[in-house]
This record gives sequence, C-alpha cells and structure tokens, in this order.
Amino acid sequence: MIFFAVHYFFMKDLTRGPEGKMILNFAAPMLLGNVFQQLFSVVDSIIVGKLIGKEALAAVGASFPVIFILVSLIIGLVMGTTVVISQYFGAGDLKKVRLAIDTMYIYTFFGSLILTIAGLLMSGPLLRLLGLPDELMPPALQYLNIFIAGMVLMFGYNGTSAALRGLGDSKTPLWFLIIAIILNIILDIVFIAVLKMGIAGAAWATVASHGVAFLLAAWYLNKTHKVLKVVIKGIKFDREIFRQSIRIGLPNGLQQTFVALGGLALLGIVNKFGTDVIAGFSVASRLDAIATVPAMSFAAAISAFTGQNIGANKQDRIKNGLSSTLKMMTIVTFVTTMFIILAGRYMINLFTNDIRVIEYGAQYLTIVGLFYILFTLMFIYTGLMRGAGDSIVPMFITLASLWIIRIPFAWIMAGKIGVTGIWWSIPAGWFVGLILSYLYYKTGRWKKKAVVTYTEEF
Repeated sequence: MIFFAVHYFFMKDLTRGPEGKMILNFAAPMLLGNVFQQLFSVVDSIIVGKLIGKEALAAVGASFPVIFILVSLIIGLVMGTTVVISQYFGAGDLKKVRLAIDTMYIYTFFGSLILTIAGLLMSGPLLRLLGLPDELMPPALQYLNIFIAGMVLMFGYNGTSAALRGLGDSKTPLWFLIIAIILNIILDIVFIAVLKMGIAGAAWATVASHGVAFLLAAWYLNKTHKVLKVVIKGIKFDREIFRQSIRIGLPNGLQQTFVALGGLALLGIVNKFGTDVIAGFSVASRLDAIATVPAMSFAAAISAFTGQNIGANKQDRIKNGLSSTLKMMTIVTFVTTMFIILAGRYMINLFTNDIRVIEYGAQYLTIVGLFYILFTLMFIYTGLMRGAGDSIVPMFITLASLWIIRIPFAWIMAGKIGVTGIWWSIPAGWFVGLILSYLYYKTGRWKKKAVVTYTEEF
C-alpha cells in the first residue's frame, strides 16, 4: 500500500526571511540525512573489509557503479517532480502539489519494478563487461542481485524524501534514516559475524534497512499529517504534471545514467590494476562520497529555494540566496578538504589493514580532495538552474566534463603515469564543468524555464 501525507507544520516557506539563513536551515538536516544515507555503503564496506577481507571489499565496491546505473533514471525523474512540487507550493496551489505527489508515486512504483527485472538480467553481463577479476565475480554478483531485488524499497523512501524537500521539509526523513542506519549496523554484525552469511549478509542488511526507513516514514506521515493525505484508493495520475516532471527530470535522469556509465568506464580502467587498486578505489570512493555531501545538499537546498521563489514571483531573492550559499560553502569546503587530506589515511584504516590498499586509497583522497572547491561551485550553480526548471544545459555540461574530459584523460594518463593518472582525471573534469556552468549562468537563459509562469524579468 502506497500512501503519503504532509502537514503544514513541517512545510517550510522559503519565500520569506533572510535568504542565507533559510537556505542553511533547510540544508542542515538534509546534509545530515545525506551523510547517513552514505553511511549505508560505508558501514557495509567497513564490516565487509574487516570481517571478510579485501576481496569482498573490492567486490562490494565494484557493485556500486552498476547499482548507480539502475537507479539513476528514476531518481532523476523524481528530482524533476521535486522541482514541480516546490514551484506549485511556492505559488500556493496545493491541489497541484497533491497531484504531483500522486503522479510521482505511480511512475516510481512501476519504474522500480521494470528496473528490478532488467537489473537481475543484466547484472552478470555488466560485471563481465567491466573486466572484473574472476575471483571477484561470485561475491560481486551475489551482493548486486540481492540489492537489486530490494530496490523498490529504496525508491519508496527516496521518493518520499524528494517530495518532502519540494515542500520545504528536510527534517522528517532524517529521523527515519538514522533509525535505518542503526538497524543496518546491527544487522550487518548479526548477519556477517554471527550468522556467517558473508557478503550476502551485508546486502540483506542494506535492503532491510531501506525497507524500514520507507515503512516508518509512510506510517508516520499517514498517521500525523492531514493537509495532503493521500491513500491508494484516491491516488491519481496527472498527464500534464508527468509531462512537466519528464521535461525537467528526464535530463537529470539521463545525466545521472551517463554519469553512472562514466563511473563504470572509470572502474573498467581501475580494474586493470588488480584487486589492491580496486579495493583502495572502493574505500576512497566511499569517503569521497561523504566529503561531497555538503555540496550536493546545499545544491538541493538552493534548488528548492529557487523553485519556491520563482513560483512566488520573488526573483530578487534568488541572487541573494546564491551569494549567501557560495560564501557558506567556500568555508565548508575548505574545512572538508583539510580534514580529508590530513585524516584520510586514518579513516581508510577503518576499512582494512592491508598496507597497499591503504596507500592507493590515501593517494586518491589527497589528489582529489585538493580540488573539492571545483565540485562544490559547479554543483551550486547547476542546482540553482535546475530549481528554475532548466535541466537540459546542466546535463550537457556534466556529460561533457565526464565523457570529453575525465574518461579520455583517465585512459590516456593511466597508460603514461599509472593509477595516479586516473585520480587526476577527476578534478580535471570538475574544472571544465565549473567553467561551463558559470558561463551559462551568466547568460541568464535558465531564468525562462519555470513551470509556473511569471511576468517580470530578473
């Protein structure tokens, strides 16, 4: 049974009050939520690396790019619906907000079923296409298939969270995610250390935790919120809202899909260097994902902020919000960079005691961490443009930085200087993406892509 509800108390109007403070208050709980979300994979990797070994650790890491491919399109479409919800909410049209939430749940449910079937059929061929070492194929395939079987639960929770963000509520999903993380840790230990289920135990722990997060959120919202309560009997599909969600979300989804394919291509280059490098890359990528969470959280915050203020026809607040966000994130990114560079090696040691794995992972974090500011600024600009309803150009910018710069650079430099050439390709792609994002922002063309029309130019 699918149901959803929202209460005004948890809705946050981002069209009034100091811009920087509003964005910070909105982003902070979402930041914590995203950190906890990343901890799903981190906890799996730590327990797998310590209790099973580096081969299993590498297998888990090799599975994530494939998972990313499968979920990217649906998550992108959900992002589009979030923009639609935020703009209709900013305009005060609660009827359209309700329809947008209904529509999202319908296409998310059916989309997840299709992806589950496709994923189970494609998982083996995809892993073989990557050139994964033979010894890593069985555990990677086992982990991947179990995760895929439970994707509908992950989509349910992420869809609920995305709808709430569009309404200005970034707090409610956090509490259920914290519970799910604690449960994930407990189940990891029980399944792996006590029941000796191996890598399958880590996968089942993650699936079960996603399910608990979704069910708790759905139950709580249905019991406590009254304004936008939706139950399966009254759920409606709106073609126009779906069309708007597709217009905004499909480019996001395609972007995420091609980014995931880029991740697979990068992993294919990494795989040529053997298990130690794969394991080091896997660990460093998990920590890297956490380090970039602030940028992604504030980008989502300014996206919702932009959407609501365009819907409310308060365009003057958008520029002020951007300025405040850039200042805050410059400070946050500097702190993050210093922490990753100084403490990265010690954090990798939490995952494994293997010296070679630690060395490769620390090398990655040192090189990539120095350039987090490029990633941060790029994400802030593209987040603002997506909130305005413009997702086409940001998509092409992201794909150009990945497929024209990062992947060719990694392939060429890996052959010339070894594995460090792969690490240097990542900031090279970010640099190009930032330049293109800033230049397009300055053109002002993104201002004309709103779902809710307005008359004043800004």
